[in-house]
Amino acid sequence: MLEIIFIIIFSLYFIQLIVFSIGASKNFPKLNETELPTISVIVAARNEEENIENCLISLNNLIYPREKMELLIVDDHSTDRTGEIIDNFIADKPVFKKIIPQKQIGKVKGKANAIANAIEIAKGEIILTTDADCVVSPTWAKTIASYYTDNVAMVCGYTNQKSYNLFTGMQDVDFIYLLTVASGAMNLGKPLSAIGNNMSYRKDVYNEVGGYEAIPFSVTEDFKLLMAIHDLKKYKIIYPTDSGALVTSEPCPDTKTLYWQKKRWGVGGLDSDFAGYLVTSTAWLTHLGMLLAPFLVPASALYLIGFKFFADYFFLWSVYKKLNLRLPVKNFMAFEIYFIFYVLTLPVLLIFTKEVKWKGRKY
Repeated sequence: MLEIIFIIIFSLYFIQLIVFSIGASKNFPKLNETELPTISVIVAARNEEENIENCLISLNNLIYPREKMELLIVDDHSTDRTGEIIDNFIADKPVFKKIIPQKQIGKVKGKANAIANAIEIAKGEIILTTDADCVVSPTWAKTIASYYTDNVAMVCGYTNQKSYNLFTGMQDVDFIYLLTVASGAMNLGKPLSAIGNNMSYRKDVYNEVGGYEAIPFSVTEDFKLLMAIHDLKKYKIIYPTDSGALVTSEPCPDTKTLYWQKKRWGVGGLDSDFAGYLVTSTAWLTHLGMLLAPFLVPASALYLIGFKFFADYFFLWSVYKKLNLRLPVKNFMAFEIYFIFYVLTLPVLLIFTKEVKWKGRKY
């Protein structure tokens, strides 16, 4: 009887991977170069003196008609040299504009308020956002914007992470895994999550939902905006697996930063609907099963755990291949071990406290 229960749980997890793979592999029509819309790229930076210059360099290298693009860099009241670095870099580059948010928009806080200030003055039809600790591929803006065919209101893209060692390589695999789940679900019409460092949307649709000021505060403001647009039930939201739209971010430098990142995402995930909780519950039960199987069903444990590892590997490998990235086995194995404890402990942590610390602010 126990073996049957374990087989059912692991089978449900495997079925989910198949569904997400199907969604993530969907292709979408694209505009030709003469049809590209005007765009506003927005980066909100707070105390990013170590990263902001690399971000600015990558934005300056974007392949996009200059007359159709503006780059809005928001210095969100940094207390380090971020503002000075921005000023020096953009001094002779008119496509850039620096903004210091002076306006409190509704009850919006932190990064969302910084972005909302920039959107108010943005001239582009399409808003693209990334983070100050990211570098974008030269084709990023062009690739994302090309997906804005009729009735498409939001386009999201993949973000990988720089890999310096096993700890950071594990984070890269984690990112791609979670974003493939997000891509697969979104492309099948059921958005579960989005990430603001590679996100875009039509400005008029953003205004239609009332902007960030009309959305209840969340530590994951990008997810709230995604769901507000989805709830309109009149536009397409897509998440293509396209290497041309890739963004690369810096990983968390230590376990403390990683903890707060995951907790912030977990708190934001509490706003999920039934589908989101179903996916999370299946993952939780599967990883609990990996820990309990050697004790409760020892004869089948090796097969169940091995099956789960192989399923995850090929789920990820196909996406890495499409994104023209490498999936080192050592990074994958580190991710699998980390993923067990992360999936099992995060829900428990959220029971006791929902406080989040991020970029020197508490929420």
